[in-house]
Amino acid sequence: MRFNEPLNKKKLGEVDYGIFYSLFLLLAIGIVMIYSASSFYAMFKYKNSMYYLIRQGAFAVIGIIALVMMMKFDYHKLKKITPYLLICTIPLLIAVFFFPEVNGARRWIKLGILSFQPSELTKYVVVMFLAMSIDLKGDRIKRFWDGLVPYLAVAGFFAAMILAEKNMSIATIIMIVTFIMLFVAGGQIKHLFGIIFPAMFSLAIFFIFSSDYRRARMLNFIDPWKDAAGDGYQLIQSFYALGAGGITGLGLGESRQKILYMPEPHNDFIFSIVGEELGLVGCLFIIGLFLFLIWRGIRVAMKAKDTYGKLLAVGITSIIAVQAIINIAVVTGSMPVTGVPMPFISYGGTSLVINLMAMGILLNISSQIEKSVT
Repeated sequence: MRFNEPLNKKKLGEVDYGIFYSLFLLLAIGIVMIYSASSFYAMFKYKNSMYYLIRQGAFAVIGIIALVMMMKFDYHKLKKITPYLLICTIPLLIAVFFFPEVNGARRWIKLGILSFQPSELTKYVVVMFLAMSIDLKGDRIKRFWDGLVPYLAVAGFFAAMILAEKNMSIATIIMIVTFIMLFVAGGQIKHLFGIIFPAMFSLAIFFIFSSDYRRARMLNFIDPWKDAAGDGYQLIQSFYALGAGGITGLGLGESRQKILYMPEPHNDFIFSIVGEELGLVGCLFIIGLFLFLIWRGIRVAMKAKDTYGKLLAVGITSIIAVQAIINIAVVTGSMPVTGVPMPFISYGGTSLVINLMAMGILLNISSQIEKSVT
């Protein structure tokens, strides 16, 4: 630094390295654990123990390229394409109904050996729309009918389309994140907690008990041993895995539940395999990484130079936070089983690539924060 420069000179262009390093550490742990969790199942099903590792590695490379591109792409330019993305998600969400069911649900568009899950994209597009529109609305967000209700209607519309795919988990995430963004944007407490929250909770209860399969999941959560060989089987195997791991775990690659006891152990219940192999220590380390990542995301939101950046950062960070919380809660039996993958850890190409793209946007927001040079 030259002595004739003012001490309060501002410096731009550096990304938040806390987010960057914690993200790549989670990604590395995820790839290792996917191989460990899936190797036996992959050998049994595909005669190739590295089947899921190769695919997830390829998706990780694509996701990292997307992250770097979005990290260098000015997030303000997203405003121009957000309306088009919002419109494009509608036919994509409809298109899934023309493809075969997978595990009793229609959530994927199959393209040869590849598949795409539009709901993963939709949740971020809704966040982008909310950030852009709320920024334009300004203080009118404090009103109820022309302030909060239109955003709840838009989010509710897309949540309903996703709910029709039998994907209540992503629909719930969209509504929770919408609520968080409206709260951060300045919505009045009496409206949010006096009217909207009770209404959302009541609707959630209604949708749970209005469907046979969702009602079965709720009853299974209350007493999984009532149907230990059926609906409760996966959760019970998760309990066995976590209990067997103890404090320090059985050792990497030493899981017993992955040997065809836990159904598809590399997917939504991979955290239970982490607990079995790496123990409580490994679980707490991953939870710590998520907490650090979330804290840095909130910090970026607080320091963003404009309202649009603040809301976009809050929305992206909230999606990662809510998904991680729900996944851990499900695996530990703290809430009913849902199909929410653990970000950056669970197997899944669409989820991984889109989450990494979103983190690229968050890093771009962080790079435009003014930082004092001392």
